[in-house]
Amino acid sequence: MEDAPRWTRASVEALFELPFNDLLHRAQTVHRLHFDANAVQLSTLLSIKTGGCPEDCAYCPQSARYRTGVENEPLLPLGTVLAAARAAKQNGATRFCMGAAWRGPKQKDIEQVAQRVRAVKALGLETCATLGLLREGQAEELKAAGLDYYNHNLDTAPEFYGEIITTRTYGDRLGTLARVRGAGIKVCCGGIVGMGESRAQRAGLIAALASLAPPPESVPINDLVHVKGTPLESAPKLDWTEFVRTIACARITMPRSAVRLS
Repeated sequence: MEDAPRWTRASVEALFELPFNDLLHRAQTVHRLHFDANAVQLSTLLSIKTGGCPEDCAYCPQSARYRTGVENEPLLPLGTVLAAARAAKQNGATRFCMGAAWRGPKQKDIEQVAQRVRAVKALGLETCATLGLLREGQAEELKAAGLDYYNHNLDTAPEFYGEIITTRTYGDRLGTLARVRGAGIKVCCGGIVGMGESRAQRAGLIAALASLAPPPESVPINDLVHVKGTPLESAPKLDWTEFVRTIACARITMPRSAVRLS
């Protein structure tokens, strides 16, 4: 039950093939070694900059390339963000993530996000941000503001990635993760299932995540939300048991990571 990099694609595929109840039992056993089995953490995500993204992620309604009804909006004012964070805390959340629909933040954006991070942190919440690709020095500025986690997903297996996104590479994503890790910020990194990938490709995603050194502290597993106007609006819906299998495999392969469901 050690952390990666011992998990290969083949070994993760073997986990996926276990009888369903056996897989759940193994995942629950691993979970109980490292976490309170009767507790969950509630996280709240707020889009602080919505729409107008130049990227072509096939699942995303915030891309400017698709007609989804999502308009390009400016960065939310500090007061609006703080009100949402206070409401999240009142509703039981202990972690607050701020997302922005950018390819990557400009310097003026980093300064404004840092202001919001400091304010949310002062409320006693864990802070997380997902802002796209980071350039040199930007992660350090976010760290100085008190950012606890930075989310930047791998999205899917390396060999399926080009079917979903063409405007940024897998290497681009890994580069941002390295900058985040180098700045001393905890990594939140997962993916999306139900985008038309095969079980082997879901195993490939889990293997890629588990092989990060060290594995992410936080691993969100997202089930695709079908949004009209995106290229994946008609993607076949993933069977719920396959979603559960993916979660279980994430738990087994990254035993000390917080596996998050979305």
